[in-house]
Amino acid sequence: MTKPLPLSHLKVLDVSQVMAGPFCCMLLGDMGADVVKVEPPHLGDQTRRSMGFKLKGTDSGGFLALNRNKRSIEIDLKSEAGLEAFYELVRTADVMIENNRPGVAARLKIDYPVLQKINPRLVYASISGFGQSGPWASRPGFDLIAQAMTGIMSVTGHPDGAPAKNSVPVGDLGAGLFAAYAVLSAVQGRERSGEGQYVDVSLFESALSLSIWEVAEYWGTDKVPTPIGSANRMSAPYQAFRAADRHFVLGAANQKLWTALCNVLERAELLDDARFATNTDRLKNREALVATIEPTLATRPADHWITALLAAGVPAAPILTYAEALVSEQAEARDMVLNIEHPVEGSIRQLGFPVKMRGTPQELRYPPPLLGQHTEEVMREAGCAESVIERLRAQGAFG
Repeated sequence: MTKPLPLSHLKVLDVSQVMAGPFCCMLLGDMGADVVKVEPPHLGDQTRRSMGFKLKGTDSGGFLALNRNKRSIEIDLKSEAGLEAFYELVRTADVMIENNRPGVAARLKIDYPVLQKINPRLVYASISGFGQSGPWASRPGFDLIAQAMTGIMSVTGHPDGAPAKNSVPVGDLGAGLFAAYAVLSAVQGRERSGEGQYVDVSLFESALSLSIWEVAEYWGTDKVPTPIGSANRMSAPYQAFRAADRHFVLGAANQKLWTALCNVLERAELLDDARFATNTDRLKNREALVATIEPTLATRPADHWITALLAAGVPAAPILTYAEALVSEQAEARDMVLNIEHPVEGSIRQLGFPVKMRGTPQELRYPPPLLGQHTEEVMREAGCAESVIERLRAQGAFG
């Protein structure tokens, strides 16, 4: 008998758009939560139409990547009938997540003080650029802005290069992850207190909280961190190196691995070089270390060194493209590419679940929904009679 997924008892209202909120809600949905995506009529989540390429239908690849395991309902929150319909959903919800700019939810009459009166057990999470307080709270917030204003862009790239952002949107995705962690903590707390609470998550704080090494370096040395390419701030050698044919990476992050690396390179003299005696010494002399090692690495192809280093217990790897990583034997063995049938797109690929639950394995229960696909179904489940649904529809609740 199949066990229910861990969060199958939770109903989540996803009143968010683009990335951070939808990613958070998708994570909850993957663990079994009943996620109802509340979208503006006719247009829906702006990601449907504005985030990159389209396949067969009108929804973008970005939307399809962030909204599986959800159902969609169209509600006009700017109308009285739409608010009435939304409040009916709130009565039976466990969690609501929104990512409007601070103040917008209050203007729409869907802010926490309003909804708490309807459902005191509601866990309500707001995700914004800079949080609900502070002098920057009213600023618009995108991942790019968060990376710029937290210091992340100041350390990304190569020395003396133009400013670069991390291609992976760490501010957005980090906020989604932290929001999921906070929401589940609040739900757990509710089991004891009987009351929900308000959760305030920002891209700024999420991105800054991920800057562990950089902040540690700054506080420990009083030196402002700068870009170091593929190198590591706490260990050396731990970066990309050029072999005879291409770059690859290796990480000799402790003394045992440093000794093993020198043996593989047949460079025993480096073990007696005072510049490289300890990890601290190697960090201080990282440029000299690279200049010393790389000529040896350049004598053989990358695959030779990777094989030899792995045999000696030294972490090493090729630098794969996404095209290579997605079809790698490890990605296949760990089910990191999944397929699901979509009513318009046909079979579409999805990234697999990043964590595995052996007792309650996750599954793709719903493909990314069509706009408003589940409106009547969700309203019925909320306890609305057919006559009420028809009245609300006639009054413009559903667009």
